[in-house]
Amino acid sequence: MVYFILLAAFFLTLVYFLTRTRKESSGNWIQFFAKGKEAGFTIKDMEQLRRVISNCNIKEPVSIFKSKKQFEIVIRSVVNAIRLSGESSEPAVQHFLSRLFDYFRKIEMTATENKIRITNSRQISEGQIIRILVSGTGVFKSEVVKNVGNYLTVTRPVNNKLSASMQWVSRKVSIYFWREDDAGYVFDTEVADEVFSKGISSLKVEHNDSLFRTQKRKSMRVKFKKAAFLYLVDDTDNPHKLETSAGLRCMLEDISDSGCAFKVLGEVAVGLRFKVQFSVDRVPICIPATVRSVDYFQETNTSLVHMEADPLPVVTRNRILCEVFNLLPEEDEDELPFRVLEEETETRQTNLVDHMESLNA
Repeated sequence: MVYFILLAAFFLTLVYFLTRTRKESSGNWIQFFAKGKEAGFTIKDMEQLRRVISNCNIKEPVSIFKSKKQFEIVIRSVVNAIRLSGESSEPAVQHFLSRLFDYFRKIEMTATENKIRITNSRQISEGQIIRILVSGTGVFKSEVVKNVGNYLTVTRPVNNKLSASMQWVSRKVSIYFWREDDAGYVFDTEVADEVFSKGISSLKVEHNDSLFRTQKRKSMRVKFKKAAFLYLVDDTDNPHKLETSAGLRCMLEDISDSGCAFKVLGEVAVGLRFKVQFSVDRVPICIPATVRSVDYFQETNTSLVHMEADPLPVVTRNRILCEVFNLLPEEDEDELPFRVLEEETETRQTNLVDHMESLNA
């Protein structure tokens, strides 16, 4: 009799725990689908995500919407599956991956925004490039030399089109700057004095305890040192078309799905249309873009060119984002994805102006 009582108790306990586990599991998936809908994913997306999560053995499905680490496990699994299966040309797969990247970027940017933003001019880093607006006169380029004490010290502002003998003391100015990986900022101030700082003709400007944050970054941008070829865009043709001949050599400095920056010999004008061609994971990438800003270094006759990309095909965008989020294996060789012409050797350095003149000849 005791034996049957113990056996019945065992089965009742087993049924209780199985039922509870099933309910908890069901509850987890219900939360998962609810959170996914709130995040903007479709039912089809959620079904695909559910399968990926099951394969990744993630115990708490809803955690992927809260944790960058958990979501990275998911997106890395999807990227690896695409690379291994050869489904990279499937539009549905690429659009699904693109939506995952959009959410992954949202998690990343939300997590870092409050950590890196600044609130007053005392937090501006030395070496920061700034633009100084003088109302009714123009915009000047400058750089922060020193940021200690009661004043911000900046190099004497320059504007190649305006007189260098301009008097600055007591002038009210607006200072604009873009803080890398953060956003744009602007504040009003007044020039207190003209001085020499670190042997450089400089201005002391008053601090401001209230910065206006503007132009929040819309994309993740990472350092990306890589050789590339540069071509003038022919808008009568498909700007995304891959070139098979060598263009002007340049060196990429950073990259995102919304643009890139590169260094090239010569002086570049804002507004020019170029396309940059390079490789990611041994696959050729072409970014047609417009020059938005240029930092020209006269002593080396080089330009750091900042480009805003045209809307990119989803496959190209996904490949770039794989690089941005470090989801690809290291490349064995830094190869350009097409044959380099014999006359374009590494020892030859062509000035951008000369190159453009030869194209127009």
